[in-house]
Amino acid sequence: MKRCFYDAPTSVFLNQKDEEILGILSKDNTFDLTLEQRDAWLEEISVMKTVLSKTRISGHIIFEYTIPRLGKRIDVTLLVRNLVFCLEFKVGEDIFNVNDKEQVWDYALDLKNFHEESADLTIVPILVATEAKSLSNSLCFSSYDDKVYEPLFANSLTLSQLLLTILEKEAPATDIDAHNWIYSRYSPTPTIIQAASALYMNHSVEDITKHEADKAGIDSCTAFIMDVIRKSKQERKKSICFVTGVPGAGKTLVGLNVAIQQEKGDLAVYLSGNGPLVKVLTEALARDKVAKEKAQGSKCTKTEAERQVSRFIQIIHRYRDNMLAKLKVPIRGGTIEIDPEKVSKAAKSSAAEVENVAIFDEAQRMWDMRHLSAWLARKKNLADFPMSEGEFLIWSLDQHKDWATIVCLVGGGQEINSGEGGIGLWIQALNDTFPDWDIYISDQLTEKEYAEGNVRELLSSNKHVHTHKNLHLAVSQRSYRAESLSLFVHQLLDLDVDAARATLSEIRARYPIVLTRNLDAAKEWLRSHARGSERYGILVSSKAFRLKPLAIDIRSQADIVPWFLNPITDIRSSLFLEDVATEFDIQGLELDWTCLVWDGDFRYDPAHGCWQHFNFRSDRWQNINIAEGRAYQLNAYRVLLTRARQGMVICIPEGNPNDATRLPEFYDPTYEYFKRLGLEEI
Repeated sequence: MKRCFYDAPTSVFLNQKDEEILGILSKDNTFDLTLEQRDAWLEEISVMKTVLSKTRISGHIIFEYTIPRLGKRIDVTLLVRNLVFCLEFKVGEDIFNVNDKEQVWDYALDLKNFHEESADLTIVPILVATEAKSLSNSLCFSSYDDKVYEPLFANSLTLSQLLLTILEKEAPATDIDAHNWIYSRYSPTPTIIQAASALYMNHSVEDITKHEADKAGIDSCTAFIMDVIRKSKQERKKSICFVTGVPGAGKTLVGLNVAIQQEKGDLAVYLSGNGPLVKVLTEALARDKVAKEKAQGSKCTKTEAERQVSRFIQIIHRYRDNMLAKLKVPIRGGTIEIDPEKVSKAAKSSAAEVENVAIFDEAQRMWDMRHLSAWLARKKNLADFPMSEGEFLIWSLDQHKDWATIVCLVGGGQEINSGEGGIGLWIQALNDTFPDWDIYISDQLTEKEYAEGNVRELLSSNKHVHTHKNLHLAVSQRSYRAESLSLFVHQLLDLDVDAARATLSEIRARYPIVLTRNLDAAKEWLRSHARGSERYGILVSSKAFRLKPLAIDIRSQADIVPWFLNPITDIRSSLFLEDVATEFDIQGLELDWTCLVWDGDFRYDPAHGCWQHFNFRSDRWQNINIAEGRAYQLNAYRVLLTRARQGMVICIPEGNPNDATRLPEFYDPTYEYFKRLGLEEI
């Protein structure tokens, strides 16, 4: 794939005619060349020729260099000595817009973090508003020591002097090999929102994810599932794949990738019980669709965009309820049946939904039979339901007359709701009710995180089981600065102090985790570390009822769509640091930086060397004595501790000796435990 539209040594560029350069740019442009784009390129060419002639800077110039993770291109990149100048042009603009500043900063950060040839180079983002008034610049790096300048500002007249000033400031060094730089390995790890947007805009998964050499990555997993789908269709079989992976490894991205790829052929649907995830992804993709259509001169309403996205991303409960509506009622004899009066009589129709492929995210969170039956009796007036949720979903796909494939995305140790039966219920249903289905599992599904380690035993007599390593995602993509973060969190929660200290010492240089007792200090830490459009926010447990003195009330639920997607000027945005998200809001999603505010619901007990678990009732904390409840709370904190991609601050309040619900002894031991692990205090 061509990585840019034009590149040449500066000497060659200066001697080429403007029309010749424009022709090269136009040739590799995949969109219709608008008059506005043509004029912008001509202005950029003119400005850069003037600048390079005046300054006599020698290097390599690149137009429209690809930034795959962001789905965008850098207007002009200038490689001089060991410096990479990223120039974002706003032709005809007379102001320096905040959003434009974020955009050029994002380009620089993306190169630094994911572009191998740029890892040790100095990167200088410059916003060029050609008609703006001159603006003084502070020539400095941000709080990081990673050789990325804070964005600088220039107009068409001041750009020359700004480039010379930077070159005078930086020590002379060997020139960058332009060919190696242009075709450098690019290993991005996008957020799930960025990744879904890029996939939806027809980028390949290789463009937007880190490509692992061991073939256990997202692309290999997707390819394996697509092969299973093709085989199932050709041989008219029913099949089910279980995809496992460490937190943040990209299971959701695999599901979305399969759904989007499959949409080009037979219908497929990505289904999740995670309402916030579905809402945020649907809104993000709909916004992208509207913006793309507008940029291409077409018109697409927000409603139409949402309708198109909802074809392949849906909340699982709607899918389930559509199938429930087709059943004969009342249920008799412990058997469910389709009511022929409730389905189409068309010759080719079946009782199944239209999609032959269904991807179930967080499949371990499906309800067991007891909880589903009680809920249906109470909410749907449907008594005596004889199946667990997983079994009913398999039954739903089994209604296809020809073939079907289910993809179950399975997180280990992430059940956080009462009644979530884990993956064992799916397997039991396959054994008992659907013995002819082909079952594809990863070699990790037999570990203790899944079905309490009983998967091997449950499948021992099933003759249709196939094991393949490509169905396990072994490396976390979320925390690209610290792939061992999930290991550290596991050790932290297991109270393995020595192991946690050792792991923390390995990751702290690239992934800061700090500790404080002051929420204002935590907020300032977030603001000072975020750059460009990086997102940050405050997280709390759903049982954190005694943070109200800190102006955190979990009973006031955040509107999760603007919390994740809207800018800092919106008080509902995570960036405003007022509304907070819980484990239910954040599971399956992530931020760049997080502040986890720790309440007295989950405390370290130094006397017994264990965690204590509490619910708040009326005016006091009460012990959680049920093992299932304690496990859910542990998993809730596991989720909260693994949502940050670049670093986090843990804020443990000091408590109040005059408030019986917030006594210091509820918080101090936990704080001291974290200090023992070696977390830096701020």
